Amino acid sequence: MDGICTLANDRVYDQLIALLNSIEAIYGEKMPVCVYPYDDNTTQIAAEIARRPQVQLYNNQESIQQWDEFVCSVWDTHPTAQAHWQKISQEKYHRVGTHRRYCAFDGPFDRFVYMDADTLLMSPLDAIFNQLNHYDWVVYDFQYKDLSHVYNLQSNKLTELFTKEKLQTQVFCSGFYASKKGVFNAQNQQIILDKLRQGEAEVLYDMAPDQTVLNYMVMRLGISNYNFALSLPSNQKTGCCVTSPHFETQNNILYDKGKQLTYIHYIGLSSALFRKLCAGENLDFPYRDVFLYYRYLHEPDKRPQFTTKTKVIEHYPSLGKRILKKLGLTV
Repeated sequence: MDGICTLANDRVYDQLIALLNSIEAIYGEKMPVCVYPYDDNTTQIAAEIARRPQVQLYNNQESIQQWDEFVCSVWDTHPTAQAHWQKISQEKYHRVGTHRRYCAFDGPFDRFVYMDADTLLMSPLDAIFNQLNHYDWVVYDFQYKDLSHVYNLQSNKLTELFTKEKLQTQVFCSGFYASKKGVFNAQNQQIILDKLRQGEAEVLYDMAPDQTVLNYMVMRLGISNYNFALSLPSNQKTGCCVTSPHFETQNNILYDKGKQLTYIHYIGLSSALFRKLCAGENLDFPYRDVFLYYRYLHEPDKRPQFTTKTKVIEHYPSLGKRILKKLGLTV
């Protein structure tokens, strides 16, 4: 069975509703969705999910615990991560909940597309699923243009482990990808831990923990992979990021130079911003109305009616430029 999955808790309640509604707008109630819990703070989202027959909140505690333990074991091998994190937050592990997206590898779907909660679906996913007939890992993003949020570029081991060509073509963003159940089984997890314990852990970038581990596992195990952003002709590919200012809106769908986006990723915008917007604060950011449309798709009467002057998020332009620079997003 094919499905879509995401990761959420009550902090991203509004974003989760928007994502689920965007999936419904494309597929109706035909596409099953599984929501993996970031933590135990799930009262609001559980109530929302219960109203949707095609959506389930993952509750396999054995699976969740196994992946939590695996992730802690991964970061126990890193020479500096825990000391770094404890300076920032006094926590031994950083954002452990983000790794729970890995539960999809023993979750309910034989094949799945994972989408971060701060994304919206803009097109059917037929092309993505079709590539899973040929590859075990399928992505559509431009993270390969910048490695600094994927690996520790100061590590000399990086180029020993991966060729320059692989580093330039196989790196991906963990906010949207497609794969299959069982790709990372217990045997593969043990292989990964063994390699990390042999000194390879230093290549991991500790401030994007789930992303660096996923990239390392896919590349180190030689999982077959495909990136639409590298494979499509230039006149067919689209961007996917909120920091791209040139997308056009038609009937609440975003287009890039006439081509319909597969998804839009509101990268770099905090969940607090969306909560404040939905609570009635007149905050402006790119493609805000697209988000609001999907957030209130089934309850348009509850959509905030702004009466105050629009407040542009002052830090956003500089943030957007920084993200563009870091990710090398020119599309």
